[in-house]
Amino acid sequence: MSRSIYRARRTTVFAPRLQALIDDHLGKDLVRLEPDTIGVAGAELSDRILAARKATETERPTFKPLHGRSIAKAEASSVIRTIGKDVRQALEQPLPTGARGADLSGPWPLTGHLFLRDLVLRDDPYRLRILMSRKLEIDPRLTWSTIVAGAALPFRPEPGPHLTHIGNLFAEARGYHDRRYAMGMYRRAAAPVCFTVSTLVANALWLGSPFDEETSNRNILYEAMRLLPPSWNLLRNRSPEYPAIDPRIGPGDDILMLPLLTHRDPALWEAPDEFRPERWDTLDPDSTPGYMPFGHVSERCWGRHMVLPLAELLLDRVRRDGLVVAPGQRTAEVPLVGLLGVRTVHVGHRDRVRHAR
Repeated sequence: MSRSIYRARRTTVFAPRLQALIDDHLGKDLVRLEPDTIGVAGAELSDRILAARKATETERPTFKPLHGRSIAKAEASSVIRTIGKDVRQALEQPLPTGARGADLSGPWPLTGHLFLRDLVLRDDPYRLRILMSRKLEIDPRLTWSTIVAGAALPFRPEPGPHLTHIGNLFAEARGYHDRRYAMGMYRRAAAPVCFTVSTLVANALWLGSPFDEETSNRNILYEAMRLLPPSWNLLRNRSPEYPAIDPRIGPGDDILMLPLLTHRDPALWEAPDEFRPERWDTLDPDSTPGYMPFGHVSERCWGRHMVLPLAELLLDRVRRDGLVVAPGQRTAEVPLVGLLGVRTVHVGHRDRVRHAR
């Protein structure tokens, strides 16, 4: 059976509110979503609004105030550089083999997430590694309770090379409040990397597996981020700059940028609903109008330089191992959460899933 037929048999089922956005507003540059909220999907208008001012601390997706304490940009940048050292170290090491990482078949993105947790965070203490649990996404109060309990434990690991760089921030913290804050920063910095990379690769597998051998991992990921952008919406709170840009925006209106729609705009993309990684042979993701999976060019997500190399590494491993989406899976749900991605994709070895048919 051809690769295109495999893909055609799959249906992506968006959460009702996401599907309503696509059905009702695709191709529009600006729509009113709520009495006090404007949705913007036009590429030119999005560019002007996002370039009008920098995001405030409450608009930043990762480094919002933590436990009521503001996170200065200098501190956020320092934490990103710290987790970046751990990612670079992971990229330089041989991939895990044996029981700890040899088989990436199973339900994704969970399987990929666990692999990345072990690859990047290595042997950090359990109280830190538990912060990588996807179950903590269910309720922020559960995350907070886990952090409070971990910070209160009497034993504190000694700093040193046996810990990751991000883990040493916790080991060096003095006092309960500093340990609690360090654990919160560990979660803020490390979890999004593992969540985003595993979700991005799961999306790519669902949208395009099995892939043509000559198609690059980078192009596959660019196209997966077009159809299922990690940051499918970008919030900007009401601000005096915006009514001056477009009179349809009132002084009391918050703005919700919608890459989910911009990335599917038929005015911008040929065959916008089709998975075509080859389109990126001639497109530059940094300058293509309306393409912003990691935010606007004026203020890109700092983590993108970690996410893409890790995602390429993981996707390359999946492809080399002959892993594909199980032919029997026909649908995958995309829930309404901050990180846009398929909920569960069943992945197996090509020979085994074919035999299972």
